[in-house]
Amino acid sequence: MLKGFFNIPKAVNEPVKSYAPNSPEKAAVLAAYKELWNSSVDVPLYIGSEEIRTGNTRTMSAPHDHQHIVGTYHLAEKAHVEKAIANALESRTKWAAMAWEQRAAIFLKAAELIAGPYRAKINAATMIAQSKTIHQAEIDAACELIDFLRYNVEFMTQIYKDQPSSDSSVWNRVEYRPLEGFVYAITPFNFTAIAANLPASAALMGNVVVWKPSDSQVFSAKVIIDVFKEAGVPDGVINVVFGDPVMITDTILASPDFAGIHYTGSTFVFKELWKKIGENIHTYKTYPRIVGETGGKDFIIAHPSANVKQVVANTIRGAFEFQGQKCSAASRAYFPASLWPAIKEEMGKELATFKQGSPEDFSNFVTAVIHEGSFDKLAKYIDQAKADADAEVIFGGGYDKSKGYFIEPTVILTTNPKYATMETELFGPVLTIYIYEDATWAETLKLVDATSEYALTGAVFSGCRYAIEEATVALQNCAGNFYINDKPTGAVVGMQPFGGARASGTNDKAGSAQNLLRWVSPRTIKETFVTPVDYRYPFLG
Repeated sequence: MLKGFFNIPKAVNEPVKSYAPNSPEKAAVLAAYKELWNSSVDVPLYIGSEEIRTGNTRTMSAPHDHQHIVGTYHLAEKAHVEKAIANALESRTKWAAMAWEQRAAIFLKAAELIAGPYRAKINAATMIAQSKTIHQAEIDAACELIDFLRYNVEFMTQIYKDQPSSDSSVWNRVEYRPLEGFVYAITPFNFTAIAANLPASAALMGNVVVWKPSDSQVFSAKVIIDVFKEAGVPDGVINVVFGDPVMITDTILASPDFAGIHYTGSTFVFKELWKKIGENIHTYKTYPRIVGETGGKDFIIAHPSANVKQVVANTIRGAFEFQGQKCSAASRAYFPASLWPAIKEEMGKELATFKQGSPEDFSNFVTAVIHEGSFDKLAKYIDQAKADADAEVIFGGGYDKSKGYFIEPTVILTTNPKYATMETELFGPVLTIYIYEDATWAETLKLVDATSEYALTGAVFSGCRYAIEEATVALQNCAGNFYINDKPTGAVVGMQPFGGARASGTNDKAGSAQNLLRWVSPRTIKETFVTPVDYRYPFLG
């Protein structure tokens, strides 16, 4: 084993490329898009050193052109999941014993592969599979994923350096062991970076993982798998299965060696997982770590002193980028009566400039929602708002799924602060606005806090520092990430650790050392240099 206290490369945030007209990155990503679009990929299960093709497959298509098939993936049976668990546990001994700098090197290499040779491919795959514009793909699949990999290595070294005090007679040490067993990673469709980070962060700390990506993200998940393999992640460290989520989860949670779950997805599913873990608690060798980031009903509140153009620009970005399919997306807004006429005029003018369609056309600001189930749910709420007396669709409201799952960016104005779309997470391009009287600012802050079960993100816009301070205090429990004069989306790894409380999750802050601490089990070691040979203390004399 190598000897030395090793310094890692300083983590820096990956610069976001512009993809401006005639830029080399634009040409590269469009070429990668065309190549992936005109070919077909076959995605097997990855268990140990095997690529398993079960023959029971599903097709993959682009949300913006749902009849176009870009590949197939194979579904696991119960025996495959059990095999994945066994392979993970078999790999654990060697992986957990590997020197930390060797694990660090693997994931630092993965970051550089994405920054360089895989950048266009992973962005293009995300554009196709999740219908992200190039900007949304770039800040997710490239930059955020690179940042996760680089900063997690730095956070790991910070954790290892956190040691207790000693004196001349005693040397006290803490080692940060991986969990005893395996980690189950369940990842969502909406962020390629999250899909990679959930298994990778646990693996970096010496754990072995069974990873189940979202069915709607398998296409870009395949690129992640390719990157990890090329970076040198050993066989069996991250095992990948697709298929029936209930069967896979029940099989995994029945294992005595289940040691933790790293989850991003719906609140209801997470609560059901927590319940199942509780029911099985006597089965496990250790208390499993439960880490989850779930839903949000994220808010923007503007004070009468706010700048109208700033409010509108950031509300539009926060609500409609990536079709509102972010757990941090702005979906409810509270605007003062004195500013509402100007906000409405500016918002209508800006929304009229939106173009919607395929992400291959860089002039489109919005594309399609992820699948037909999401489309139908959103259309239902929009139709209901058109019919209800206490709501009005003032912008947008159209939808069409003949070619792709296109929902027009929609703004609902309600007179009821507890209207359904003010409280329910829709996960789509629908924003609901409530107008409050200027004199009821303090009461409206209480309303914002009490309206939603979630507590993920929120934003206040104000030119008055007293109002900003008042909002920051009043809203301290309803947003794990709180933004002042900015949209409530776009947390950057290493700068704004991300996560919320209440029904939004366990607030273990992805993109920080706090999250990595959940994937280790510290052991304190005390070494006494001159050991007593007499049990008698002085007081006995």
